[in-house]
Amino acid sequence: MKQLKNHPSISPTPGPVVLLILDGVGIGKNDDSNACFKANTPFLDTLKDNPIYFELKSHGTAVGMPTDNDMGNSEVGHNTLGAGRIFKQGSSLVKQSLESKALFQNKTYKDGIQNCINHNSTLHLIGLLSDGNVHNHIDYQIQLIKQAVHDGIKTIRLHCLLDGRDVEARSALTYIKTLREHIDPLKCDIKIASGGGRMITTMDRYNADWRIVERGYNAHVHGIGQHVNKIEDAINQAYEDPSITDQYIPPFVITDKNGPIGTIKSNDTVFITNFRGDRAIEISEAFESKNFTRFDRGNHPNVFFAGMMQYDGDRNIPTQFLVAPPQIDNPISNYLCAKNIRSLAISETQKYGHVTYFWNGNKSGYINKELETFIEIKSDLIPFDEAPNMKAYEITDRTIEQLKTKSYQFIRINFPNGDMVGHTGNFDATVSTMETIDECTSKIVSLVNELQGTTIVLADHGNADEMFTIKNGKKIIKTAHTLNPVPCAIITKNPVTYTKNTIETPGLANIASTICNLLGYEKPKDYEYSLIK
Repeated sequence: MKQLKNHPSISPTPGPVVLLILDGVGIGKNDDSNACFKANTPFLDTLKDNPIYFELKSHGTAVGMPTDNDMGNSEVGHNTLGAGRIFKQGSSLVKQSLESKALFQNKTYKDGIQNCINHNSTLHLIGLLSDGNVHNHIDYQIQLIKQAVHDGIKTIRLHCLLDGRDVEARSALTYIKTLREHIDPLKCDIKIASGGGRMITTMDRYNADWRIVERGYNAHVHGIGQHVNKIEDAINQAYEDPSITDQYIPPFVITDKNGPIGTIKSNDTVFITNFRGDRAIEISEAFESKNFTRFDRGNHPNVFFAGMMQYDGDRNIPTQFLVAPPQIDNPISNYLCAKNIRSLAISETQKYGHVTYFWNGNKSGYINKELETFIEIKSDLIPFDEAPNMKAYEITDRTIEQLKTKSYQFIRINFPNGDMVGHTGNFDATVSTMETIDECTSKIVSLVNELQGTTIVLADHGNADEMFTIKNGKKIIKTAHTLNPVPCAIITKNPVTYTKNTIETPGLANIASTICNLLGYEKPKDYEYSLIK
């Protein structure tokens, strides 16, 4: 890696450069579906009045997704922000591997299939069932099932995690119908065995609430959960409560007269089919770790275990995987550490890994602990719309405290509110959280200005900007991310030595170069162009 060079014409910002990420705050239509628009946000309303203001593309091919019909998300968004370039992300890599059949030539796949054949045992697939394409895609799971049957697997059990977050809030039955249309004709003993809503079953992240993983593990392995005859019963019973959406459906276990029909047993093969890492790491640990202490696993089966991808390369979780993850080299933090630039990353638990692990190119821990400070503020373990402020005020207070030390040249902050509260589908709570974020952002920017610094205010993708849609005259709550652009304003009170650059389709990949310029350095040669010149 080459060192950054001093910029010939752009002077470094005298104070700190601060990147303030408003997670899930896109630019939607100015109508009643847009919580960002309906909220009273006097400061955020002025972002577009700054001399350096862009609307950035934050979805699809701009963040390494397969097509421009694919939503962005916080993982790929922060990867792209920190990398300064566009890398093919998990979904693209899995799609490519399936289309080329390379996945099925992978030694891990072959060994997992052979393990079932050798032991006359069951293949289990655990994964999110939807076409949201953020953590998983139903098409990929169907292809994996069909190939496994072709390769001689006789018994398959599916452990379906229900979405309602990256797709419509109550759409699970649609995906179950699609799944059945593909698996019913197969000459194989294949059944859905267990599952539950993703926010309370299996898919925890950042060690926020291991009870979620415990519920899933117990359902998948021990048959503990609501016993039903078929998955549709679990969904329809949950729907009797009008407030329950797919992501909160309690864990269930499919049973017949003999009990659970598909618990995971020793000598079975287990594939996690999610390609995104953050919500697959913990369940992988629960299956693989030899010194596991997070919860009592009971009679823990000895299985052949693999992930769709390796979810944490630094900790080798899981040790076996079907598709190699994106190789993101030389994120901006590498360059800044090489220049002895002190930096701070801060968020609450829900997005702490995004400003650390994902920002640094899917690498755990510090690049240089002497130069980097990471602050995690613990998230509350309650539904986010019940306390829509989340930890915004605490993040603001800690950021202000750190800014006043004048210890850091670069600071990155993530306010998760627009995304996490937006995902609940609660419009009023999302409006409320936007007003909180407006207040907090204003306070931080004001202090950065006093310190002669520069703030980049942007979002990583949309969510709160479209809370419902109208279909056939009916209001449909929208909990998924949007395809809308996101705002990006560079704010400073300093005399500037730069102007707005002309970029045909600006996106998140342009931010790392912009940070380099604001710190007084030229961008690395292989980075995308800066937003300033």
